[in-house]
Amino acid sequence: MKDERSEAKKGDEEKKMTIPDVTPPPNFIREIIEKDLKENKNQGRVHTRFPPEPNGYLHIGHAKSICLNFGLAAEYRGLCNLRFDDTNPIKEEVEYVKSIKEDIRWLGFDWEDREFYASDYFEQLYEYAIQLIKAGKAYVCDLSADEIREYRGTLTEPGKNSPYRDRPVEENLDLFERMKAGEFPDGSRVLRAKIDMAHGNVNMRDPVMYRILKASHHRTGDKWCIYATYDWAHGQSDSIEGITHSICTLEFEDHRPLYDWFIDQLGIFHSQQIEFARLNLSFTIMSKRRLLQLVEEGIVTGWDDPRMPTISGLRRRGYTPESIRNFCERIGVAKRESTVDIALLEHCLREDLNKKAQRMMVVLRPLRLVIDNYPDDNVEELEAENNPEDPGMGSRKIPFSRVLYVEREDFREDPPKKWFRLAPGREVRLKHAYYVKCVDVVKDDQTGEVVELHCTYDPKTRGGWSDDGRMVKGTLHWVSAPQSLEAEVRLYDHLFTKPDPGEVEEGEDFKTYLNPKSLELLTSCRAEPNLKGAKPGNRYQFLRQGYFCVDPDSSPGSLVFNRTTSLRDTWARIEKSLKKT
Repeated sequence: MKDERSEAKKGDEEKKMTIPDVTPPPNFIREIIEKDLKENKNQGRVHTRFPPEPNGYLHIGHAKSICLNFGLAAEYRGLCNLRFDDTNPIKEEVEYVKSIKEDIRWLGFDWEDREFYASDYFEQLYEYAIQLIKAGKAYVCDLSADEIREYRGTLTEPGKNSPYRDRPVEENLDLFERMKAGEFPDGSRVLRAKIDMAHGNVNMRDPVMYRILKASHHRTGDKWCIYATYDWAHGQSDSIEGITHSICTLEFEDHRPLYDWFIDQLGIFHSQQIEFARLNLSFTIMSKRRLLQLVEEGIVTGWDDPRMPTISGLRRRGYTPESIRNFCERIGVAKRESTVDIALLEHCLREDLNKKAQRMMVVLRPLRLVIDNYPDDNVEELEAENNPEDPGMGSRKIPFSRVLYVEREDFREDPPKKWFRLAPGREVRLKHAYYVKCVDVVKDDQTGEVVELHCTYDPKTRGGWSDDGRMVKGTLHWVSAPQSLEAEVRLYDHLFTKPDPGEVEEGEDFKTYLNPKSLELLTSCRAEPNLKGAKPGNRYQFLRQGYFCVDPDSSPGSLVFNRTTSLRDTWARIEKSLKKT
């Protein structure tokens, strides 16, 4: 009865779930672009960009931005640049650049010859800074980072001017040139914009444009020892590239007045910044800083760990680019922050894999089953469809013999009410094979554990159907023991137990909510022999178990599968219940 109580409890929990709106919000960005095109703004051009910082691997949140920027450009016959905002050499690596390009291509997008870097514009940004200094709009400041924060004020109190704010232009030009020449130690001086220390937007209170950082850059080497801040480089990079629609997430909304101020002071091309709500996904961390922490502390095996929300992790787990693109389209683009149920992402994956994945039989926790009345030396070749959703995928032959493996959880010696699987005296259907009835049970003398089942089969039920109209309610998957392949299967679950693991109390560690059952390793699984040629990246549906992908750790003599997702689809049931109401 324990199973029934568990299922009832799960059902109650599902009823209590917050049901998100399944209708995507209108894409207000399309409306802006269409208005601009109607008014022939920017000579009818649509030019977007995807501007990642190469300081980590891309995650599912970046996928939304990738699909949006490249998708809008394609929709309006425009262009989309890939630009790396590489202004912080301490955190950036070539590895990240390579992974970002691989992820974008895998998702199905191409930037053609438009691969740019903020570092391409270091000389131009420096000249722009000189222009502002000469105009009395920027100055060299000797305050420390802590002092700058102290002088900035708060959201309710104005800041106060730096004692170096009124340095003469000639002195600022000289100090800035010497900063560039490497005369001063790290952190000793910065270049700041001269705007308004009492401004209601703290981003406008004389923000830092350059800091001294004697670190080697992955592209420019040791040529520079002053590096532009993100706020200084971002808007000007958009302008240099002629970006018409600079699409950002909402956290940059308060920075837009600063970007506008820089552009206006320099008198250069003005891109239009448009902000949208970033993707928040339940049971998922989206902070690159925290994801890096998980990697560096060995909590996960790497950026491509199948439990990670990174695109490389999702790819290794078995997600398809089509399912991710469909998910990004379905959630739409909104102006207000919200959290999307991860069940929708999994639903999009199941929709795609259900059409594409070949069906296979794999027993995860094998229990030996002997058919007493089946000939010892006989092996039959039975016909099995590859995908009932696509008859064009054809069929395959699977061997059947006297000794099989079935799932241990498909047998109960003392079954509960409404148990339709194997039990003493019970008859079930073996998929694509025969009806079998359990007639005996063999146990381990020491532990009492069931180690073997003895059954009889009905030869008149070949193919799994009875000519006499006899019906059975239970259908089991199985593999023939002599021909089966040994396999390792990794069962993955959510990495966190908390629906919003990024929201923690002050002083609380987000790792408190790590799921200790996020990975279960099964090393003695048995697979049908048709999986012998399975290659890394191949995706399958294991009957009654879920969707699985061959892991890169796999080899011809050692099969390793990752569970991509189970067959259970919470989102489909939510949509069905909504239609009824």
